Amino acid sequence: MLVTAVVPTRNEAGGIATVVDALRPHVDEILVVDGHSTDDTRDRAEEAGATVILDNNRGKGDAYWVGIEKAKGDILVFMDADGSHNADDVPVLLEPILEDRADLVIASRHKGGSDEWEGDIDTWLRAVGSGFLSVAINMRWGSNLTDVLNGFRAARREAALTAGLHVYDFDVEQHMITQFLKHGFRVTEVASHEECRKWGNSKLPTFRKAHLFFWRLFVDMVTGK
Repeated sequence: MLVTAVVPTRNEAGGIATVVDALRPHVDEILVVDGHSTDDTRDRAEEAGATVILDNNRGKGDAYWVGIEKAKGDILVFMDADGSHNADDVPVLLEPILEDRADLVIASRHKGGSDEWEGDIDTWLRAVGSGFLSVAINMRWGSNLTDVLNGFRAARREAALTAGLHVYDFDVEQHMITQFLKHGFRVTEVASHEECRKWGNSKLPTFRKAHLFFWRLFVDMVTGK
């Protein structure tokens, strides 16, 4: 089965080549889906050997869907471009799918640990919010997940196409999970350690975007497929 890495980017020139190099031993295709960066992200990704395409400039969810549609692989690996995910964990993500035990596999920071958890209000709010979303999704769909917001994950492409995505913003990670569960696909987790962002700046403003996640949870709970 062919494996495509889908890497959403926006102004990640500082390390996108490093991400591409780290992924190369583990996947057959590296698809960088760029959100119209104003730096050299696209050039550096292409120089490193990735295929670069543009999203529709709507947000991370849009980049996910563009990647799903354009990928050649049977299995998709989604990975952030900030250096926080360990590409050597890709085989661990792929294993449940290759063994036909799952259709979507999430890399859990709660099982593998995170260097980004610090004792400030921003980190605390993210942890509480993520925990609430995980519990709510588990109660609604009978799953057993701990980290519904981590962008490091693997999925069967055909399942992703069937489940569909209806969001454009940062709420795409939890929405992908609920869409898979609604369609009866199998969702599981593996442990993966998250490192601190190694370059660039976070694109997710915790306070300004917090409402997105809870509104998305409500919508996904009350609507059909």
